[in-house]
Amino acid sequence: MENMGDRATLLETGRFVRRHEEGAESAAGTAGPEDTADAEARHRRAADAGDTASMSVLGALLLRRGDLDAAEPYLRAATAEGERAAANNLGVLLYQRGYVDEASGWWRIAAVAGSAPAAHALGRHYRELGDEPAAEYWLRQSAEQGHALGAYALADLLEHRSDVGAERWLRAAAEQGHREAAYRLARALERRARETARTGADVVYSSGTGPPTSGRIRLRPQPVRPMDTGTGFSTGTTFGTGTGTGFSTGTGFGAGTGFSTGTGFGAGTGTGFPTGTGGRAAGGGATAAGAATGSALIAEAAQWYRQAAARGHRRAALYLGAILEKRGDLKEAGRWYLSSAKDGESRAACALGFLLRDAGDEESAAVWWLRAAQEGDGNAANALGALHAARGEQQTAERWYRAAMDAGDVNGAYNLGLLCTAQDRTAQAEQWYRRAAYAGHREAANALAVLLLQADDPTGAEPWFSKAAEAGSVDAAFNLGILYAGRDDDATALVWYERAAAAGHTEAALQVGIACLRDGDDRSAERYLRCAAGGGSAEAAFRLATVLDSRQPPPGPPALGEPRTAKSECEQWYERAAEQGHRRAQVRVGMLAAARGDNGDAARWYREAAEAGSRNGAFNLGLLLAREGGEREAALWWTRAAQAGHGRAALRLALLAARRGELTEGQRWCARAVELGPAEVAERAARLREALHQELTA
Repeated sequence: MENMGDRATLLETGRFVRRHEEGAESAAGTAGPEDTADAEARHRRAADAGDTASMSVLGALLLRRGDLDAAEPYLRAATAEGERAAANNLGVLLYQRGYVDEASGWWRIAAVAGSAPAAHALGRHYRELGDEPAAEYWLRQSAEQGHALGAYALADLLEHRSDVGAERWLRAAAEQGHREAAYRLARALERRARETARTGADVVYSSGTGPPTSGRIRLRPQPVRPMDTGTGFSTGTTFGTGTGTGFSTGTGFGAGTGFSTGTGFGAGTGTGFPTGTGGRAAGGGATAAGAATGSALIAEAAQWYRQAAARGHRRAALYLGAILEKRGDLKEAGRWYLSSAKDGESRAACALGFLLRDAGDEESAAVWWLRAAQEGDGNAANALGALHAARGEQQTAERWYRAAMDAGDVNGAYNLGLLCTAQDRTAQAEQWYRRAAYAGHREAANALAVLLLQADDPTGAEPWFSKAAEAGSVDAAFNLGILYAGRDDDATALVWYERAAAAGHTEAALQVGIACLRDGDDRSAERYLRCAAGGGSAEAAFRLATVLDSRQPPPGPPALGEPRTAKSECEQWYERAAEQGHRRAQVRVGMLAAARGDNGDAARWYREAAEAGSRNGAFNLGLLLAREGGEREAALWWTRAAQAGHGRAALRLALLAARRGELTEGQRWCARAVELGPAEVAERAARLREALHQELTA
C-alpha cells in the first residue's frame, strides 16, 4: 500500500493545511442535517470532477458517518495526490477495520508530512505496542504542534513514568479546552497544595500523592498520673464513613474510673474521596509561605475543575463542590454536587445529602443518600444507617450498615458494633469491632480494646490499643496513657499522653500539663494547659488560671477614685472554667467578685458552686449572707458545708449557737470543728468548747 514514490510526493507537496484537517474531522458535527447533506453533495460533485481537497473532505464526512466502504476510495485517491489529512483519515479507517499495521503506515506518512493528528494517532499506536520511546517521540511531535489530544496523551505517558514534565502538557491541553486534561491538572495541583501545606515548600509531583509523610514525635518521658477528677477511656472522635464523613461514638471524660464507650450516632461533616481531598491538608509545621502557596494552588485547581465541570465532567464537578464547601460557598457547592449527582456520580449525591442535612433538610438528604447507596456508595449507606439510628429505627439502621459493609466499606462493620453497644449487645458488638479491626479500622480496634477492658481483660486490650495508636488513633494513644498510668508506669504513660496531645487531644494535653506542673515546669505546663483549655477542658482552664494567678503581684489597696480595671487573663480563664461548671473555679470567681465589691455576682457564683456540692462555696455564701443580715440562711449553708467536712463552717455554727445560748449545740459543733481542723480552727474550737463547758457547769 505504501511505496517510496507516494511518500516522496507527500514529503514534497504536503499542502493540506490545518484548517482542512480540523474541518474534515468536524464538518459532520458542526452543521445541521440539511447543511451536511448540501455540503456532501457539493463535495461529491467536486470530488468526482477530480478536486483533491473535496475528495479528502468527502472521505472524512463519510468516515464520520460510519460509511467506511464509500469513504475509502475517496481517501485513497486524495492520499495519492498528497493530502496528508486524507492519509491520516485513511489510517483511522483502516484501524477501525482492524488493519493496524497498514493504518500505522499511513499515519507515519501523514505525521512525517506534518500532521499533528496523525502523529498523535501514531504515538497512541506505539504506546499500545509497549514501545514507549517511539510513543513519546510521536506524541511530543503532535503536542509541540499545539494538538490538544497529543498534549494530553503525552502528559498521560509522562505521568505514568512519574515524570515532572507531565503537568506542563496537561496544562497545554487544558488551555486548549481538553476536558479530561483540565480535570487531571486540577488533581495534580491539589496534590501539590497538600504537599506544600505539609512541608512548607512547593514540591511538584506528576502522579500519585507524593512521598509518604513521616516523622517521629519528640516525647519527654516524665511521670504522670490520671487527672485528679478521674479519666474515662475514650472510644474516639469522628469515624465511620471513609476519609471524611463519619459517625461519632463520643468521648467521655468525667469523675470516676469508668470507660466511656459512647452511644451516640451522628452523620459526619465532610465528603470522603478516594484520593483524600476531603482530608486535612496541612500539618502543624507548615510555614506561612507554604500555606499561602497551597491556597494559591487550590484556587488554580478550582478554576480548572470549573472548566472541566462546565464541559460536563462529573468528577470535576464533585471536586469543585468539595473545594467550594470547604471555603464556605455552600450554595454554589450544592449546585455542582447536584450537577455531578444528576450525571450519576454517587459520591456527589452523598455529599449533597450532607449539605442538605446540615441545612436542616433531612428528608431531602435521605433521598440523595438513598440514591447513592443504591448505586453502591458505602458512605451514603452509613449515613442512612446513622439517620435511622438517631430516629430509634434500629433494624433499618442495621440493614443500611450491613449494606455499607457489603459495598466493601469496613466502616459498616464498625458502625454495627456501635449500634450493638448502644443496645447493650456486647457480644455482637465485640464481633463487629473485631471484624472491622482485623480489616485495619483503627477506631474499631480502640473500641474493641475498651470492651476488653470492661470485661477485665487488660492483657487482651493492650495490643489493640497499640495497633490503633500506631495507626493514628488519637484516642487509643490517650487510652494507652491511662492504661500505663494505672500500672504506675508513669514514664510510658507520659509518652502516649504527649503523642495524643500533639495530635490535639484535649484531655491528653491536660494530663501532660499536670505532669509539667508536678515537675515545676510552669512554662511547658502553661503551653499544654492552654491547648487543653482551648479545647474546652474546664479543669485545664482552672489550672491555667492558677498558673497565671501565681505570677501576678499581690493587689494593693485601691486608691480613692481609682477606676475599675479590666479583668486579667487569669480571671477570664477562671470565669471560663466557672461557666463550664467547675466548682473550684466558681468559688474563685466569687472571691474575685467579692474583692471588687460586687456582692451580687459573688453570691451568684458561690451559690452555683454550693448547689453543685462545693463545701467552700457553701461556706463563703454563708459568710456573705451573714454580713448582709441573712444569718438564718447562712446557718443553713454552713450546716451543709460542715456536714461535708468543712471545719471553719463547723466553728461558725458553734459560735452562732453560743451567741444564741444553745450551749449543748455549740459544744457539738465545737467537737466537729476539732475533728475536722485545720490546726488553728481546732485550737479555737477547743477553747470555745472549754468555755461552753464551764458555762454549763457553773
